[in-house]
Amino acid sequence: MRTLTFFNHAGGVMKSSLTRDVGYTLSQAGLRVLVVDLDPQANLTDWLGVSGVTREQTVYTTATSGDPLPSPTAVHGLHLIPSDVSLALAEGQMMGVVGAHLHLRQALQAVSDQYDVTLIDSPPSLGQLSILGALAADHLIVPVPTRQKGMNALAGLSEAMATYRKLRPDLTVALYVPTLYDARRSHDREAYAALQGMLRPLASPIPDRGAVWNDSASAGQPVGLYAPGSPVHQDVLRATAEIAAASRLEVTIPGGKA
Repeated sequence: MRTLTFFNHAGGVMKSSLTRDVGYTLSQAGLRVLVVDLDPQANLTDWLGVSGVTREQTVYTTATSGDPLPSPTAVHGLHLIPSDVSLALAEGQMMGVVGAHLHLRQALQAVSDQYDVTLIDSPPSLGQLSILGALAADHLIVPVPTRQKGMNALAGLSEAMATYRKLRPDLTVALYVPTLYDARRSHDREAYAALQGMLRPLASPIPDRGAVWNDSASAGQPVGLYAPGSPVHQDVLRATAEIAAASRLEVTIPGGKA
């Protein structure tokens, strides 16, 4: 099983959207996919159409006590461990537990024969849950918007990676993914050019096509289910193929280029 964590301490960079849609695309390509929502805001959970989540269904006791993972929820061909606002309480509980940051990694190892890939949606912070998600990963996938906000976040990302590698020297960034790209804006073009000079490996940019992403989230459906064949779906297929190739997942993505 390969574990990929979508990671960036900035919010609104498409972590949850990519976790949902890359996960769905990989499952449609035949992989057994587990997705884990570590964000107490629970966007990934909501955007998969799952509601009424209790704390017991989240990774709360896994994070705080090292318990096994809860039974996942089956949705749209995926297995989901959902989130809820109560997961935020784990932040304080983890700080007093030696080794808590490795609890999720250990719990995932216990189910590694049940899945081909696990995708983790980390919170927009550098708190305890973000560390939990990062240290559980084989690789990080880092969405970076082609805006000043994205450029400003890079220093914090570098500092976080240096800290995490003290505990996990093998942790790598498999791919940086430029997001929210609008080629009509000179600022976006300049930011993307700067990212090309700064980051390796760098994926193709994901265009800013907000309407379909927003509507699919409201519908609680992945883009491939909500708007199959649309330009946004083609963006998802390409991004999934590039992420799969960078992460060395043995899968063919129909319509993908990588």
